[in-house]
Amino acid sequence: MADKNVYKATGRRKRSVAQVTLKSGKGKITVNGMDVNEYMPYETLVMDLKQPLILTGTQDSYDVDVKVVGGGFSGQTGAIRLGISRALLEVNSEAYRPTLKGTGMITRDARIKERKKYGLKKARRAPQFSKR
Repeated sequence: MADKNVYKATGRRKRSVAQVTLKSGKGKITVNGMDVNEYMPYETLVMDLKQPLILTGTQDSYDVDVKVVGGGFSGQTGAIRLGISRALLEVNSEAYRPTLKGTGMITRDARIKERKKYGLKKARRAPQFSKR
């Protein structure tokens, strides 16, 4: 039952995980069952997650269906963007890889929150010093 025109990929960023499905279509993007413009609160985030499609010139060729969990909107946007990039590489790796790699779309951003250490208030914030 596997359709040839369906491409799946996973993207991660901070605490977010996005499962992206690319299907042939008109360019509709759905995130967790909602339209992307309803789901994302800022237009800049929507532009950011569409970047791989715009760079490869495929924004009107594929419908993108995303299931994303964890993190905030910024992390989710990064996860979706990486998922879309990886799915596009499944579509046509030779044509899209140089473009996506050159703009840093394939690279997984490994920065995550640093753990809190004992004796400190946060990861690096020390308690306020009191002379008396």
